[in-house]
Amino acid sequence: MGARFERGMAFAVAAMLLSPCAISHANAPGLAPAAAIATGEASYYADRFAGRRTASGEAYDPSDFTAAHRSLPFGTRVRVTDIGSGRSVVVRINDRGPWDKGRLIDISRAAANEIGLARRGRGTVSLALAEAEEAEAGQD
Repeated sequence: MGARFERGMAFAVAAMLLSPCAISHANAPGLAPAAAIATGEASYYADRFAGRRTASGEAYDPSDFTAAHRSLPFGTRVRVTDIGSGRSVVVRINDRGPWDKGRLIDISRAAANEIGLARRGRGTVSLALAEAEEAEAGQD
């Protein structure tokens, strides 16, 4: 097998590891839990959604530390860090969205309050898979 095949194989493996499916899986092999998986704009759920069913079937509770993401599996625990303030919170994915163009994640009001996002309504955040210990604790 030549160098061309090896380069192609390396590219294929890298593409698999960096694909949304591999990154979104909470136990992705070869991906450190604390590694940032995405950076983008976050917003939070309006109170008018309280009690409505999420895509996972749960009722939305503004006091829970939950979030909506387009592709992360339900139950995945993600550390959301506000880039501006450096404050972070661990949320559990229980819904699909956000559906506004350019948004990466929608977080609950409790999570937004924790990192100071509620005052601004939206902000730039980074997402990282939460480690088991911090996922159990819920937040900092």
